[in-house]
Amino acid sequence: MSNSSSITQFLLLAFVDTRELQLLTFWLFLAIYLAALLGNGLIITAIACDHRLHTPMYFFILNLSIIDLGGISTTVPKAMANSLWNTRTISYSGCATQAFFFLFLITAEYSLLTVMAYDRYVAICKPLHYGTLLGSRACIHMAAAAWGSGFINAVLHTANTFSQPLCQGNVLDQFFCEIPHILKLSCSDSDYLREVWLILGSACLVFMCFVFIVLSYVQIFRAVLRIPSEQGQHKVFSTCFPHLAVVSLFVSTGIFANMKPLSISFSVQNLVVSFLYSVVPPAVNPLIYSMRNKEIKDAMKKLVNRSFQAAINCLSSVNLIALLV
Repeated sequence: MSNSSSITQFLLLAFVDTRELQLLTFWLFLAIYLAALLGNGLIITAIACDHRLHTPMYFFILNLSIIDLGGISTTVPKAMANSLWNTRTISYSGCATQAFFFLFLITAEYSLLTVMAYDRYVAICKPLHYGTLLGSRACIHMAAAAWGSGFINAVLHTANTFSQPLCQGNVLDQFFCEIPHILKLSCSDSDYLREVWLILGSACLVFMCFVFIVLSYVQIFRAVLRIPSEQGQHKVFSTCFPHLAVVSLFVSTGIFANMKPLSISFSVQNLVVSFLYSVVPPAVNPLIYSMRNKEIKDAMKKLVNRSFQAAINCLSSVNLIALLV
């Protein structure tokens, strides 16, 4: 039997065993990671550079893209390295860091989605008070609250989990370090129960945020249905569709992660559901926001055209210098 003081590394769950499939997994993760970096990076740059997008809604979208970049960068690079180098290990400190940042960012994202629901509620149900209720200072405070809630939640759970003695080995049934799987290695019932109470407290906050989002959209739907023209209804609802789609994706993958069909082996299920809620949303969210949002698409087109023109000018300057030399 081992305890936490003697554990220097953990063994993560491997996606596949054969070398050929490991390399295929590496290229698949690399493609998804690059797509997430490109999509979220374009959204962040477009919003930051286009003054027309300096509004509360796009400020929150920018924060969401930053969180998505951090979230996918927490789990995928290590999985890529393990697949490429045919290893399953992660150091004790690396595992604690990964668990902290994953919980920090996923909590901050859920809190931010709740704030974004409030933004859409005020914009549609109280448009005359939008500038007052969602001024620049209020937006910064709400975004800071979302980030802060994630940080506090991650500190509490990570500190409690990694202060517990671990005597059930060092093998995690997950492809990245996640607190529920680390807790299974605990040999202290009192510490385990303390973490359970922390999880229950977090679950209550998650449920309250979910109820707030649902009630916000109930009011939004009522306001939209009171608009006389169908075209007006479609125009107003189109501003809510990306957020509603992102919330649905986030919540559905989270719910599915807690379902355990008996027909699927435990390890295979962990890989599937963890991939769904840790990798898919950060990669898909930029696509959702760019597909249905004309302002973001226009800003991204301008950004790409400007970058392409700058590259052409740079090449022209290099060619001119080469000719002169």
